Amino acid sequence: MVDSVVDSKTYCQPEEVREAWLNGEEVALLDVRDEGPFSRAHPLFAVSAPLNHLEILVGRLVPRKSTSVVVYDSGEGLAEQARNRLLGWGYTNVRLLLGGLAGWADNGEVYRDVNSASKAFGEWVEAHSHTPSISAEAFHQRRQNGEPFILVDARPWHEYQAMTIPGSINCPGAELVRRIKSVVKDDSTPVVVNCAGRTRSLIGAQSLINAGLDNPVFALRNGTIGWLLAGLELELGADRAAPEPDETATDWALSATHKFGSHFHFPVIPALQLQALRESNDPRTHFFLDVRTREEYLAGHLEGFDHAPGGQLVQAPDDYLGVRNAHLVLADNDGIRATMTASWLWQMGWHHIHIAKMNELDSPRVTEPTVPWHPDLPDVPTVDPAELRALMDAGKVIVADVSRSDRYRRAHVPGAIHALRTAFKGPMHELDGPRTLVVTSGDGKLARFAARELEHHLGRPVAALAGGNEGWISSGQPVSSETRFLAPPDDVYRRPYEGTGHDQSAMQGYIDWELELVAQLKRDGVSNFATHLPKTTDDAFE
Repeated sequence: MVDSVVDSKTYCQPEEVREAWLNGEEVALLDVRDEGPFSRAHPLFAVSAPLNHLEILVGRLVPRKSTSVVVYDSGEGLAEQARNRLLGWGYTNVRLLLGGLAGWADNGEVYRDVNSASKAFGEWVEAHSHTPSISAEAFHQRRQNGEPFILVDARPWHEYQAMTIPGSINCPGAELVRRIKSVVKDDSTPVVVNCAGRTRSLIGAQSLINAGLDNPVFALRNGTIGWLLAGLELELGADRAAPEPDETATDWALSATHKFGSHFHFPVIPALQLQALRESNDPRTHFFLDVRTREEYLAGHLEGFDHAPGGQLVQAPDDYLGVRNAHLVLADNDGIRATMTASWLWQMGWHHIHIAKMNELDSPRVTEPTVPWHPDLPDVPTVDPAELRALMDAGKVIVADVSRSDRYRRAHVPGAIHALRTAFKGPMHELDGPRTLVVTSGDGKLARFAARELEHHLGRPVAALAGGNEGWISSGQPVSSETRFLAPPDDVYRRPYEGTGHDQSAMQGYIDWELELVAQLKRDGVSNFATHLPKTTDDAFE
């Protein structure tokens, strides 16, 4: 219970966060519950940062330790733990949201699903720009009639390969303007952009319209979900990718982005300013992000830049940007992808964006991925894969896996018990006893934090698997998909637009929710979305 006079160093009023969002002030609102409860209710610009993984996530999401950070839960006591950890790691301005989620709900809207702000933005774009669309039934019938179309799937390659509309060509969001002329050979063939639901179809189609593509452009209404709901079959394992653009295609894309980008006047940052910015103690948060493909990033990127493919950065900004109203520096080779990505982020409220054109910079390139800051790893005993295998063969070990449950379900050390760190309470007989207890996680880092916690809880030594599951697999050891859980997990939200095998009612419910987002934004009044989008005259293809 909080006194009527609120301790402003410990607690933050919900209205203070709302005002910061609207006034362009930096603030990180972190939901430290697991993804399951987060997906059922959260504020619009809240960022999922589960306490179970906070050590690994926070350096990427909130890189500046003097940032205003507000943490909340729904009364589980997780927020207090998160605040204490953040203060212990050197964060200097960390407060609890007064009243938690319930306190927020008394002051504003709560949203469901994940990446809700960008999905709401996609619906807002369609409402304000009248982005043309075509239904699955109409598109299928017109193809059956022999009418020519070019269908591009704007999702990442792995999502595209999992399932797509038959005949589509993969061209992830930020690549659309850059590569479209490599697949479109005339100005009359209609181009249809699809994703799994609605957002990336709408943003992709509107990107091509904004760039001035002469072809008729349409979003495939409701994506692969709409396709399935229409009783049509998806293609699995497709492998058609839009090719790298030739000189003619690149020249068109450069001209198009220069013309459209002139609406925004994004400054292009020179090498000396970029270096000074990275080395300064600027009192503002800066995110340095390379929006090219993963392959290009690993072949050589600017030092200190994390990888965030442009299409996904627009689709899921809260996966990369934990601080609302922070400053962004987006890098690519020639500005095409960075400019188109920046144009969408600006309209979503990120109004401080610089472009770094690598072709114009003599800054050194590095090939190792940028590793965000994380707290020092605890000094706990470790065992390597061969040692763990010997303990397993002798029946002398218990293995606890603290990875996300979806990754655990796919593959884990045989016999491992999945254990969320927030379930480390009570006697935990499954993890106690005379056998050696070894903790593992994806790359082994999180396992070391969990091992230290279990040492304190159980009062006995606990080891971590060196290299984690990645090291186990790379050493040629076997894996299993048989599951055992310390407690029923609620750490992963199963998205109805990913993969196959979803119930039709769940898919239809998801579409219905998206279609209500514009009305919810109006009720909430905190989105401050803006537009520079040209209007079109056709509301829909059908």
